[in-house]
Amino acid sequence: MSDDDDFMQASDEENYDFEYEDDDEAEQGGDIDVENKYYNAKQMKADAPEEAIEEFLGVPALEQEKGDWGFKGLKQAIKLEFKLARYKKAVEHYNELLTYVKSAVTRNYSEKSINNMLDFIEKNAEGEAAHDCMEQFYSATLESFQATNNERLWLSTNTKLARLYLANKDYPRLTAKARELHKACLREDGTEDPSKGTYSMEAYALEIQMYADTRNNKRLKGLYEKALSVRSAVPHPKIMGVIRECGGKMYMSEENWNAAQADFGESFRNYDEAGSLQRIQVLKYLVLTTMLMGSDINPFDSQETKPYKNDPRIAAMTELVDAYQRDDITQYENVLKKNQDLLADPFIAENIDEVTRKMRTKAVVKLVAPYTRFRLDFIAKRLSISIAEVQDIVGFLIMDQKLRGKINQDAGTVEIESRADQDRMTAVAEWTDAIRSLASFVLNEGEGFKSDDAGLGGAGGRPGGMESFASAPDALLSTQRTAKTGGRKPNRGAGGK
Repeated sequence: MSDDDDFMQASDEENYDFEYEDDDEAEQGGDIDVENKYYNAKQMKADAPEEAIEEFLGVPALEQEKGDWGFKGLKQAIKLEFKLARYKKAVEHYNELLTYVKSAVTRNYSEKSINNMLDFIEKNAEGEAAHDCMEQFYSATLESFQATNNERLWLSTNTKLARLYLANKDYPRLTAKARELHKACLREDGTEDPSKGTYSMEAYALEIQMYADTRNNKRLKGLYEKALSVRSAVPHPKIMGVIRECGGKMYMSEENWNAAQADFGESFRNYDEAGSLQRIQVLKYLVLTTMLMGSDINPFDSQETKPYKNDPRIAAMTELVDAYQRDDITQYENVLKKNQDLLADPFIAENIDEVTRKMRTKAVVKLVAPYTRFRLDFIAKRLSISIAEVQDIVGFLIMDQKLRGKINQDAGTVEIESRADQDRMTAVAEWTDAIRSLASFVLNEGEGFKSDDAGLGGAGGRPGGMESFASAPDALLSTQRTAKTGGRKPNRGAGGK
């Protein structure tokens, strides 16, 4: 943020006005020579930044006492020094600037100015030396404002310091700082302080990013659910964008495509509201998830995403999802080859392989549909992939019962079972089951296998007069004997006459 922004922000407290040509108001702003030197230095910033630094540093020397113009001059000099990578000088003059906050400028103005200064440093820091300089700025700020008991600035500066630890992947110090921030956001009774809810949410967001980077999904999920349960804060949409983005990545690792799509959608909307450029990357993740789901719904049909459909930054993903939904493997492969920069994002590179595998699997099914026998190298040539990958895909299809056949690895061929034979075998199996059911019914319920004295409870009869299925063979034999003897007289024995 420019010094003019600081000037405008402080206008309510100090009654600054842009019409500084008026003699009375110029006197209120300070000596006219000091003011002129400051604005002359500002005109030199773009063309001669090194000379402008000397001019800005000359402003405090013209003041008899530390005042607003000296404070502004130092701010501008520090920003230029940081841009020119004069980090040692920037830290030296920043420490001098902090001496102004106790008496030369008001508390609110100094707090806004210091926050804007630290935001500027954070946005323009590139490289290890710049990060070391940032840490010195943060440490000096915390030390300076410790005595003033400015809790809001303490929380803001510590949050920035935690972001620096995350950028440097200094996870032990980030963990300790996040714990310190959470503790500072509690009341004396241990409950969440609603007035500090935003800082607490940002601390959660930083920890969630850390666990996402280290792939600690167990800790990530716990913090993610805890962050979403916080109701005492109205966090900045960018913070919610970060939390939802990490949640989407977590669900992707669990292959929970529906939940991932929902979180990426929320993340995109939050980033879009915040005006963050990260919305473009998250929109790519949303498109990727749509393909993994196998959804026929175009992700660019929604009101929020439609304006980005023809955005050059998202064009490759638009072409990919179009080819995927048309099952056009050739177009899909061509888009990937022409846009290798897509794979520069580790998350996309990790998950696009699954989409590609799905595309190739569908292509194999379509290619082999007319054949009862085919060679693996034929499919490999048509899809421009290795024979080993074709064999892997065919093996998966057979195991998943989407393809009925056998692989002959020695010959490099696949024999597909005839559909007619399969239908005939299925019909025979169903006919066999029907005969078995009928036989069971006849033996158990048929009238020809019931005893003549059923229900009478005669001698040798089963309780209730019903013969069991086990007596059916005896009954059958008895019937057969009667039929053979016909009307022959019974044997009277030795003594019969």
